[in-house]
Amino acid sequence: SASGYVALYENTTGSYNTASGSAALQKNTTGSYNTASGNNALQKNTTGSSNTASGRGALYSNTTGSSNTASGIATLRFNTTGDNNTASGTNALYTNTTGDYNTASGRQALYENTTGDKNTASGSFALQKNTTGDYNTAFGYKAGDVITTGSNNTIIGRSADPSGATATNQTVIGKEATGQADNSVTLGNADVT
Repeated sequence: SASGYVALYENTTGSYNTASGSAALQKNTTGSYNTASGNNALQKNTTGSSNTASGRGALYSNTTGSSNTASGIATLRFNTTGDNNTASGTNALYTNTTGDYNTASGRQALYENTTGDKNTASGSFALQKNTTGDYNTAFGYKAGDVITTGSNNTIIGRSADPSGATATNQTVIGKEATGQADNSVTLGNADVT
């Protein structure tokens, strides 16, 4: 069903789709089981299926990506073919294009992620600068926000960070704690071996 100017306008054989809002699911042709709510939500989707987009511009650029959930204005805005991503909060996973299995909860969480896979960010601005890093987990406001390409890091605590943008295998726990080196555990500001 469609409600809104040119919503589901180009649909051909796609089925079980729901579009509510101007240009929601406008370009969909054969994609099925999609739900778009909000102006321009899932606008460019063509064959992607089982996506849910709620909020203006949510999953806007998605074409063939499937099983994504975007809740909030411009969440997963530039996702094209990425699958199985979940974003909740304004601009969460905003820049993601082909990254898969990412979860972002909070304003601008995983904001700059493009192709990174299997990251989890919970908290506003958590892992916001990550671009291609994989398997990072960050909990807390601005947690892990220095990571760009580093992988396999676990960061817990407000403004806690590993030792740098390319950090690998660091566990950092504590408010404003800073990791010491790759393959290490830091509690507070003390290195634990």
